[in-house]
Amino acid sequence: MSSPQHPSASAPAVRATGPAPTIGVRRSSRGLGLPLVVIMGLAALAVPRIIAHDLGLVDPGSLANTALAVLPLVVWVVVAMLWSRRPLLSLFVAGGLLGVALALIHNLSWGAVFGDDPPSLGGALQGVLAPGLEEAVLRGAGTISSLVTGLATGVVCGLIAWGLQALVRASGGRLPV
Repeated sequence: MSSPQHPSASAPAVRATGPAPTIGVRRSSRGLGLPLVVIMGLAALAVPRIIAHDLGLVDPGSLANTALAVLPLVVWVVVAMLWSRRPLLSLFVAGGLLGVALALIHNLSWGAVFGDDPPSLGGALQGVLAPGLEEAVLRGAGTISSLVTGLATGVVCGLIAWGLQALVRASGGRLPV
């Protein structure tokens, strides 16, 4: 008479450690779609234009200014389209980092940009606040504007990358992700 086998005796061993790792993408980067260092690199691509603009190193309507403004965003879209499983989130985060860079650089270059003639509040608020408080309010507004600009840029680029991924897949094309 043979003894009944335990049900797990013949079943293959299965590890319950979570999803299988994705080749080429560290597990910590899956949530963002790209490794954080790549997202930080994408945001850093836009920094030269911020500096060049704030310090007046390029004319606003010049080809150099256009290249500094557009080419980093084209790189964002291409990288996210080809290698991100979550392009909208990847570029939203890159946009947030861009917003932080915009805010930091604008505030650091404040004196170089405005010199002895800083901006001031107008209308009913003109002259109401102490000069230091007025500057703090204007810098705060500039910081909020920078963050919103960066996030909006990330969302628009992310939607473009996501849409291009969808078009490629719908047409039977294959992407690395």
